[in-house]
Amino acid sequence: MSMSVGSGEGDPEEIVDINTTPLIDVMLVLLIMLIITIPVQTHAVKMDMPTANNPPPTTPPTVVDIEIDFDGSILWDGNTIPDRATLESRMEQAAALDPQPEVHIRPDKLAEYKYVAEVLAEAQSLGLHQIGIIGNDAL
Repeated sequence: MSMSVGSGEGDPEEIVDINTTPLIDVMLVLLIMLIITIPVQTHAVKMDMPTANNPPPTTPPTVVDIEIDFDGSILWDGNTIPDRATLESRMEQAAALDPQPEVHIRPDKLAEYKYVAEVLAEAQSLGLHQIGIIGNDAL
């Protein structure tokens, strides 16, 4: 029985293979995490949504155009409103109608925001619900 012993000369033989054990461990941990989290992501909540029983209206709603000029003056369907009390009374009349008209607010591009905010606040406080701001991007 003989045994081969190195001569002591030169460097010992190096292993040039990559140690894949840590890589496999990391891969298995990621796989387990993926398996655990997939059922949570596919969990769905069942919701009973209401169905629409009412047919859409046959006549289009009436529209009230409120224009706000750059200096704060207000026009109601093309007619100048002299003061806030007149505007409030017209808004109250529109809020009392059934169905309520759609209110389209068209501010001038140079109008200050405070004028628009005042008209919006008045419309909301007086009970108007269908309010929209119409832009003038094409002008």
